Amino acid sequence: MQTDRIILRPWQESDAEALYKYASDKDVGVRAGWPPHKSVEESQEVIRTVFAIPTIWAIVLKETGEPIGCMGYMPEYDLNLPARKGEPLVGYWIGKPYWNKGICTEALQLMLDHIRRETSYKSLIASHYIDNPASGRVMEKCGFKATGETAIDEEQKSGDKRIMRVLRLELPGK
Repeated sequence: MQTDRIILRPWQESDAEALYKYASDKDVGVRAGWPPHKSVEESQEVIRTVFAIPTIWAIVLKETGEPIGCMGYMPEYDLNLPARKGEPLVGYWIGKPYWNKGICTEALQLMLDHIRRETSYKSLIASHYIDNPASGRVMEKCGFKATGETAIDEEQKSGDKRIMRVLRLELPGK
């Protein structure tokens, strides 16, 4: 999948250094709900396990060929969200140098176009921490609507309970 600026493609083990470059930034992981990566080896393990799911892609900048973030959806997950039966969870993150450039919005729209073409999902659920409103704006630009619900993320390794705002995208005609 691609646009003029980006490609969404499966993660490769050779992406470990680029992943570490962005995922080790403390400001990136905390906004997405995970601790900063501590080594290239840890990033490589994430590629082998978490990112091995076929519905998770590297966001690659065409200009450089470098993975700068991640976009995907998970049909099954263990978050405390008010999801409908069979409703996938959408998630993404991007390296700090690429914040506020429209790349996440572009990547999310690209993935949503793929989901509309290739799946029979009727809706998608997403969430963002209330202290990360920029992520919510990305979702809203792509048609997600706030449900008025919140959820508590109790999985944080820090022990903090963080409030997540819940959004949903209805997929008409499905």
